[in-house]
Amino acid sequence: MFIPFFQTLRDHAVPVSLREYLSFLEALKADLITYDPEGFYYLARSAMVKDERNLDKFDVAFAKTFEGLDQISLDQMLEKVDLPADWLRSMAEKHLSEEEKAEIEALGGFDKLMETLKKRLEEQKERHEGGNKWIGTRGTSPFGADGYNPEGVRIGQEKSRHQRAVKVWDKREFKNFDDTVELGTRNIKVALKRLRKWARTGAHEELDLDGTIRATAEHGYLDVKVRPERRNAVKVLLFLDVGGSMDPHIKVVEELFSAAKSEFKHLEYYYFHNCLYEGVWRDNKRRWTEQTPTWEVLRTYGPDYKCIFVGDASMSPYEIAYPGGANEHWNEESGQTWLERCRNQWTSNLWINPVPEKYWSYTQSIKMMREIFEDNMVPMTLAGLEKGMKELTR
Repeated sequence: MFIPFFQTLRDHAVPVSLREYLSFLEALKADLITYDPEGFYYLARSAMVKDERNLDKFDVAFAKTFEGLDQISLDQMLEKVDLPADWLRSMAEKHLSEEEKAEIEALGGFDKLMETLKKRLEEQKERHEGGNKWIGTRGTSPFGADGYNPEGVRIGQEKSRHQRAVKVWDKREFKNFDDTVELGTRNIKVALKRLRKWARTGAHEELDLDGTIRATAEHGYLDVKVRPERRNAVKVLLFLDVGGSMDPHIKVVEELFSAAKSEFKHLEYYYFHNCLYEGVWRDNKRRWTEQTPTWEVLRTYGPDYKCIFVGDASMSPYEIAYPGGANEHWNEESGQTWLERCRNQWTSNLWINPVPEKYWSYTQSIKMMREIFEDNMVPMTLAGLEKGMKELTR
């Protein structure tokens, strides 16, 4: 039954042997996990993965083998909302025509949306399905899951379908980008070389061939000369957007991340979601518990760093312009305020966008981000990277 899973792990370069597979089967036979998809995942990971560097590869193989397993239970989906779980269990998904969608009007702005949600939470007493007012499923209400509204709050839905939610109520987990990816990174490394700034520092030495030839000719015997090894002295601060609408771009961002870690000796990186706010993080598994204050990042890294943001800049305009507009938490200051602080601290800055440039004009938030960065945004193509690296060296 689990042989395809074992083979998929090997296909994804997870170094599992027959011993790990047998241990996994023994644990299942002992009924350590029963009818618990999350527990099954952790049991399989504990038995099959012996090196944390293979966790991302395991996750990919697990998702491919057991796609849909996480839909079995919704018990953990409402951690932060005091609503009965069965209110958000969808019996079917309502499909709307483009004409019907066009007829549905937005509630009337961010402040009105949040005010109405608070009122609904106070008034609603039972599960609701298929309507246009209460918190529920399959309808056109601004609040709930598996329906449609041009400007709503998503509650109790595993992933985005229309990408129209102003806020996402549920707690979501994102994965770190794999910095060991090699496929496709060679050309990216070539593009990043434009940002090199050579300097001879440190104790490591290399043969000075010209100096050796000159000294040997002058002295009449072999006189070997050495000099400090050249190193790329440029300093790079990388901010990576993760999760949500960035999921389709994971592969190309991983290739860029892997190439950057290989190319730059002085590289620091942090994750953010959609827009920069008061906190960033190094590990997506701990993004809710171990955030680094953005003020601390601003104070730590000097103005000699090159600052690069990587993200699709696709979000609700409220997330950029409004206090409280953040997708998953309440932000006291707008995202634009934090972005402008970063641009003032690191005047050599750039935004790299994985969305093809021909689509930028159709998304309001991309237009806003380009204005904030004074049009210093490039597509994540080889030509775009070369252009961006050239801008950073000015």
